[in-house]
Amino acid sequence: MATYPADLRYTREHEWARVEGARARVGITHYAQDQLGDVVFVELPKVGTRVRQMQTFGVVESVKAVSDLFAPLSGEVVEVNSSLTEHPEQVNQDPYGGGWMIIIANADGKELDALMSAAEYEKYLQTAGGPGGH
Repeated sequence: MATYPADLRYTREHEWARVEGARARVGITHYAQDQLGDVVFVELPKVGTRVRQMQTFGVVESVKAVSDLFAPLSGEVVEVNSSLTEHPEQVNQDPYGGGWMIIIANADGKELDALMSAAEYEKYLQTAGGPGGH
């Protein structure tokens, strides 16, 4: 079983958020990329787009399925990982590093509290995580 970084917060839809000051970096979990299989395309919002917690912000397409991406937090997209356009396989190879997707500014701390810790996410996967958002 994969381990999930303790410094991240997780959604039931299998996205993660790493708080970096007043911003949060966002991606999908190891579990999500494993369930998707080889990622072949990622559609992300443009810089300046406003996203809302648990609303879709993009799409990830793999050899198995096409899945919506859900924002773990509300805010404005201030950076997009444009390298995923040319190298979507980074989502599979390094979901917590080079496979990050967007950075959201003005992350609301109260929304962050609603996300799961690594331990809570691992427990969720063991009990109800099977057929999630991805």
